Amino acid sequence: MAQEFKLKGITSLSLKNGDKQEVEVEGVEGGKVLLSKVQDQVFATSANCTHYGAPLKLGVLTGEGRLTCPWHGACFKVSTGDVEDAPALDPLATYEIVEKGGAVFVKGDEATIKANRRFLNLKCSSVSQEKVLVIGGGSGTLGAIEGLRGGGYTGQITVLSKEGHQPIDRTKLSKALLADLSKATWRPSEIYKDASIEIIADEVQSVDFVGTKVSTKSGKTYEYTKLVLATGGTPRWLPLPGLKGDLANVFVLRSLPDTQNILKAVGDNGKKIVVIGSSFIGMEVGNCLAGMKNDVTVIGMESAPMERVMGAKVGEIFRKLLEKNGVKFYMGASVDKATPSKSDSSKVGAVHLKDGTVLEADLVIEGVGVTPATEYLKENSTVTLEKDGSLKTNESFEVEGLNDVYAIGDIATYPYHGPGGNGIPVRIEHWNVAQNAGRSVANVIVHPGAKPKPFIPVFWSALGSQLRYCGNTIGGYDDIVITGEPEKSSFIAYYTKGETVVAVASMMKDPYCMQSAELMRRGKMPSKSELQKGVDILEINVPAEVKM
Repeated sequence: MAQEFKLKGITSLSLKNGDKQEVEVEGVEGGKVLLSKVQDQVFATSANCTHYGAPLKLGVLTGEGRLTCPWHGACFKVSTGDVEDAPALDPLATYEIVEKGGAVFVKGDEATIKANRRFLNLKCSSVSQEKVLVIGGGSGTLGAIEGLRGGGYTGQITVLSKEGHQPIDRTKLSKALLADLSKATWRPSEIYKDASIEIIADEVQSVDFVGTKVSTKSGKTYEYTKLVLATGGTPRWLPLPGLKGDLANVFVLRSLPDTQNILKAVGDNGKKIVVIGSSFIGMEVGNCLAGMKNDVTVIGMESAPMERVMGAKVGEIFRKLLEKNGVKFYMGASVDKATPSKSDSSKVGAVHLKDGTVLEADLVIEGVGVTPATEYLKENSTVTLEKDGSLKTNESFEVEGLNDVYAIGDIATYPYHGPGGNGIPVRIEHWNVAQNAGRSVANVIVHPGAKPKPFIPVFWSALGSQLRYCGNTIGGYDDIVITGEPEKSSFIAYYTKGETVVAVASMMKDPYCMQSAELMRRGKMPSKSELQKGVDILEINVPAEVKM
C-alpha cells in the first residue's frame, strides 16, 4: 500500500519548466527521487537510470518530457516513467506529489523507492495464436521480445538462438572480459518463462518465406506469423597463415565462450598478447588485458586507432590513454602471418608484420570486424542480399519485398534520416542501435499501422575514459571541430559536413553528447560556424517538436 514520504529540504515546488532536481526521501535509506518540470507540471520519478545507474539529474530533459540518461542514451518519459529508447529495460518509477503543511511528499512504497525503478511486467498468462519467431540471441532480440511483452503483445514468442541462453550484456565481453553467464544476463531465466517467451538452443538452416516457416540444423521446423531476423555478425578471421583458426591461442571475440577461452589462455596474467585491429573491439579488449597486468601490443592498419570512424586527431587521444595503461602500438602496419610457438607447435608463438617486425605472442586476439550472419539466406531465391551480405529494409525494418519479415542489428541496412543522412542506407554494428531497432519492430507489431520511431544512433566505449558518440558519418565528414581540453582527454568533437554536424563524440563532458542527439532529432543542432564562434549547446533549450 502506498504511503507518503517527505522530501528532504523542500517546502514547495518552485521549479521552472525544464528544471530537474534530485531530492532525498526522508525515512528511506539511500532513497532519492527526481523532480522534473515539463509544460507547467512537476513529475516525480526514480532518480537514476535503470541501465547502469547514471544520475538522471545530469541528463537531458526535453520540451515534451523526454529524459535522456547522460551516459548511454537511455530515454524515459517523465510523465509515465516508460522507456522511450534503449538501452534501459525497466522503466522509472513514478510518484504522486502531495504538497501540504509547508512540505512536499511523494506517494509510494519503500521497496520501489529503494529499487529505483518500476520492474517491467512481462508476464503473459493467456497466449493467442499469433506467432512471432525471433532468430538470434543478441541485443536486437532483447529489444524485440521486451518491447513485445512490455507493450502488451499476447501472441506466442519463440527465440531460436545458437547461443542457447537469454540475451546478455554483450558490451561487457570486450570492455571487461566478463565470462560469467549469471552476471552477464539482463534477466533471470524465470522472468522469460513467466512471460511465455520460449528460448530454444538451435541454429537456423533455412527460411521458407512463402510457407512462413523456419528449418533448423537440428531438423526441426518452426512456423511464424511474424519473423524477426536478428542473427548478428560473424567475426572475421584473417586469411593468413596461423591466423585463420589453424593455430591454438588465436581468438576472435563475440560470444561468452570466446571470453571464457581467452581468460583460460591468459591464466594468471603476465602474458604477451597481440591484438590485431585498432577499432572498438581491439582497443577495448587491449585496454582490459593491459589493466590485468599483461604485455599488450595493438596492431592497426590506420595511422591512428579508430581513425576510420573517429579521425586521426581523436584517435591519437585514445592511443595516449591506452599507452598510459601500458599498451604498445604498431600503427600503419600490415600483418603477414603468425608462426607456432617453439615449445608447442600447435599454439601461436609470434606475429610477423610485413616490414619484418616479429612480435612474440602467448596469445593473439583478432578484432578485424564482422560480416552479417546471413549464410542461411545465401541460396534463398526469395530474398536478395546486399553486397556485404546484409538485408535491405525500410524505416520499419521490414525486409524489402517481404511482408511480416523484419531484419535488425548487424544484418540490417536501413534508411538513415539523421543529420546528413537523407535516407541513405546504413548498416550500423552497435548494441544500442540493434536494441532500438528491436523496440521499433515490437512497436510496429503491437500497433499495426504505427509509424516507425526514428532514433539517433548512440555508441559508447571504454578506452581508459568513457567515450560517448552519437550520430553517423556514413555520408562522410570533411572537418572536426574540437573543444575542451583534448590533451587531458576532456573534449567534445563535432564531426561536420559543410555546415552540418553529423556526429558528436565526447569524453568527460557529459551530457554534451546526449544533448546533441536530442538537438539532432529536432533539426536544432548549431552549425559548424556557430560552434567555432563558441556556442555552448548546453545553453540551447531542447524544444518539444521533433523533425525526424
